[in-house]
Amino acid sequence: MRLAVEPASPAHNRGNRMSACTIHQGDALTVLKSIPTGTVDAVICDPPYNSSAGGGFKAPARDKYVSGDAQHGLADFAGDQRDQRGFTAWLAMVYADCLRAARPGASLLAFTDWRQLPVSSDAIQAGGWIWRGIIPWNKPVNRPKRDGFRASCEYILWATHGEPYRHSPSIYLPGLLTGSQPHGNKRRHITEKPVNIMAELVKIAPEGGMILDPFCGSGSTGEAALAAGRRFTGIEISRHYAGVAAERLGTQTHQP
Repeated sequence: MRLAVEPASPAHNRGNRMSACTIHQGDALTVLKSIPTGTVDAVICDPPYNSSAGGGFKAPARDKYVSGDAQHGLADFAGDQRDQRGFTAWLAMVYADCLRAARPGASLLAFTDWRQLPVSSDAIQAGGWIWRGIIPWNKPVNRPKRDGFRASCEYILWATHGEPYRHSPSIYLPGLLTGSQPHGNKRRHITEKPVNIMAELVKIAPEGGMILDPFCGSGSTGEAALAAGRRFTGIEISRHYAGVAAERLGTQTHQP
């Protein structure tokens, strides 16, 4: 299934016919093959962490990432039951496909937690990207740990396709981000990322540039990208969440 909005203005098309916002419902490894080579200015994504918290790799995502007193019934999501070697190999293939689609100088920004940070950096480098650093995401609402330290951070890994794109004028982005996940009826996905965090990340792409999210979930990256005058291509395996993202971003649904 392909979901798309009306074409962008000529200023945002940068010489091609790609629309301002397109969402593909399907598996990333399949859909990425259809993304034209060298057309993406930044890859910003939140892959399934496949962390073993709350019941192991085989546990549903809701059991791992939703507390027992949560006041929502958000849908589960697929792809979060891989073991470490399977996760690393799969993610490396996704990132290699993203590299092919990216322009030289494009950045990759990928979320992870502390458990998967080592293998996530391995997957990025195995996919051909140059690892540039880590941006901690400080979460004001977080979980305490008995006799230990609060789980107050997740992480964003930064990598580039060769030398980083040089903005004109130059930009200087923060190395520490703070923001809370949306609550109540504002929350659309179990692991939804805050739009204010995504608004900082999308600045890594030039104005009018194309941002690709191969795990777009409910569309937080797309919302931030469009608000900042960037274009957006999202891929989401879940039909449910692809529909949520489409509604959020004002798309028209097209059946295959």
